[in-house]
Amino acid sequence: MKLDIGLSTRDLREVPAEARRAEQLGFAALWSMEAGNDGFLPLALAAEHTRRIQLGPSVAIAFPRSPMTMAYTAWDLAALSQGRFILGLGTQVKGHIERRYGVKWEAPVGKLREYVMALKAIFKCWAEGGKKLAFEGKYYNFSLMTPFFAPRPHNYQIPIYIAGVNEQILRLAGEHCDGLHAHPFTSAKYLREFLLPQVQQGLNRAGRARRDFTIFTTAFVIVGRNQEEIERAKAGVRQQISFYASTRTYKVVLDMHGWGETAYRLNELAARGDWASMPSLITDEMLEVYAVTGTYDNIADKMRERFDGLLDRVAFYVPYKAAFDDHTWSKLCKQLNG
Repeated sequence: MKLDIGLSTRDLREVPAEARRAEQLGFAALWSMEAGNDGFLPLALAAEHTRRIQLGPSVAIAFPRSPMTMAYTAWDLAALSQGRFILGLGTQVKGHIERRYGVKWEAPVGKLREYVMALKAIFKCWAEGGKKLAFEGKYYNFSLMTPFFAPRPHNYQIPIYIAGVNEQILRLAGEHCDGLHAHPFTSAKYLREFLLPQVQQGLNRAGRARRDFTIFTTAFVIVGRNQEEIERAKAGVRQQISFYASTRTYKVVLDMHGWGETAYRLNELAARGDWASMPSLITDEMLEVYAVTGTYDNIADKMRERFDGLLDRVAFYVPYKAAFDDHTWSKLCKQLNG
């Protein structure tokens, strides 16, 4: 299980130094989030200033971008990074697609399936020197690629990960993608009994093995130097989990543990804008299930105990002030990445 890290800055001027630091500390990959910023621009800077660490968006929202424009960006970043780029894609929920991006909402799983297949067709065309492009679907059609608009061929593979929680998109990931961004609001039981069986169905359809597929998540971590610090850290995690659990799309993660009713109660509070009351519905038992708790000295072992055989790579989700200095991160990277 590899240890990755998310880019913490939204200031492009700070990206080169942060990327170099992540690589020097030993992280396996650096992920850029689309939250008040573009997900790709930081990766271009990171690629230029690093040599080993893998890079990718976690995740880039697909539907506001044509597969063609997405393909150009991914192709260039794969070339710039010399094969270290991973394309992470997500669908977003209806409200954001329609009201934030101004894009028509359509059946997300079917459209994303076609999106991924279109990307592969475009990549194949370019890898073959811009030979005939022919992709026809319900949502996308591509039949024109002239030499002037075809990028220079390269031999770098571009792994495609998609984000998913429920059955159909998990099967899509297993059948057509190289990896999955599992949601941070997760548990070992959900991964073992729900997510993996659905992914495996997709893998079976494609005639692939589990070893050919990568599962990543940013897992909630409650960590401190002592019990007092651990108790203080719980508040931030409780708040963030209550936010995610209020979205009905993620209700399945609560259902796995018999807490589905909490999703409805949180959704009602969120609809009223009563964010302050929501964390109180996340019990200590829920925190134990949905977050990994430990000290800085044993958190790597705790992560292995929780997710060994379930996740292939992980980053720490720490929505509170923590004491991760360079020495601690370097030690954790050595423990998990070697």
